[in-house]
Amino acid sequence: MATMAKISKKIGKEDALAMFAEMVLIRRFEERCVELYSAGKIRGFLHLYIGEEAVAAGAIPCFTEGDRIVATYREHGHAIVRGISPDAVMAEMFGKASGCSRGRGGSMHLFDSSRNFYGGNAIVAGGLPLAVGLALADRMSGAGNVTGCFFGDGAVAEGEFHESLNLAALWNLPVVFVCENNLYAMGTALTRHQSQPDIAKKAEGYGIEYERVDGMDVIAVREAARRAVAFARNNSRPFFLVANTYRFRAHSMYDPDLYRTKAEIEAWKERCPVKLMRERLVASGIANGADLNLIERGAEETVREAVDFAEAGELEPVADLAKDVYTPKALA
Repeated sequence: MATMAKISKKIGKEDALAMFAEMVLIRRFEERCVELYSAGKIRGFLHLYIGEEAVAAGAIPCFTEGDRIVATYREHGHAIVRGISPDAVMAEMFGKASGCSRGRGGSMHLFDSSRNFYGGNAIVAGGLPLAVGLALADRMSGAGNVTGCFFGDGAVAEGEFHESLNLAALWNLPVVFVCENNLYAMGTALTRHQSQPDIAKKAEGYGIEYERVDGMDVIAVREAARRAVAFARNNSRPFFLVANTYRFRAHSMYDPDLYRTKAEIEAWKERCPVKLMRERLVASGIANGADLNLIERGAEETVREAVDFAEAGELEPVADLAKDVYTPKALA
C-alpha cells in the first residue's frame, strides 16, 4: 500500500515527532502487557489498544490541561498521552498501591483527577453521562473548559449514548464525543449491531455537528480534533467526531477472536498508524531511520522502567481496604 502524503505544514516538526513517540510508547507498553498477562503478573481483564494509537495520540493533546477527559476501558493509551506516567499505569495494572488508582481499579479503571482524567470506565457507554455531568458543572461554574469523551462503536447501541447526546445538545454543553469505531462491538460486527452503520449520522438526530476522520492517520486525527475542540469551546456546543480505526488484537485477552478472518486483520495492519507515521516522517525529511530507532529504544526503556517500578511496588495494606468505602451506620 502506498505511503500517505507528506506531513502538512499545519503540523510542526516537534508535534510530528511527539505524536510518533506517543504511539510507539503506547505500542511497546501494550506489547509488554501481553507478556506480563501471560505470565500472571497482570490479572483480571485486559483490553489492548494496539492498532488504534493514532486516535489518542492525535486527539488528546488538542485539549488543555483544564479540560476533562473521559475514556472507556481500552484506555491505557489515553492515560499515557494525557500525562499519567507509565510507571503509575503499570503499577495499577499490577494492583499495586503506587498505581494511579491505588491498585484498586486495574486495567479498566485508570483515574487521575490531577490530570483531569476521569477513567477508565468498565461499563460500555458508562463514561458518556459522566462527560455530560462534567461539562454541565464547568458551564455552571463558568470554567470555560471542554470535555473530551472517548468510546467505542459498541456504546452507540446503548441508551446512555442517546440520552447523553440529547442532553448535551439541549443544554448547549461543550463536549467533544469521540467514537473510536473499530468495527466490532466485542465480537459483533458493526453492520450486525447497527441498522445505520454510518455512525456519524447519529448526530444529525440531535442537531449536533459532526465529522468523520481516518483513525489510522494520526495527522488527520490531530487536525480534525483541533477543529472539534475549537468548535465546542467557541460555541459552547457539543461536537461528534467519528474516528474509523481498527484493533489488531482481540477484544480482550480472553477473546479467541473467531469472528473475523486473519486476512482482514493483515489487510488493516498494512495501515498500521505507527508504520505509516514513520514513513511520513522520513518522506518529509523530518527524521531519518536512525532518529526514529532512537525514539523506539527510548520507549522500550521507559516501559522497562515502568515494569521495574510496578514489580517493586507494595500492595495496599489489608487494614486500608475499607477506606473510602461508604457503609451506612445502620449496617456498620
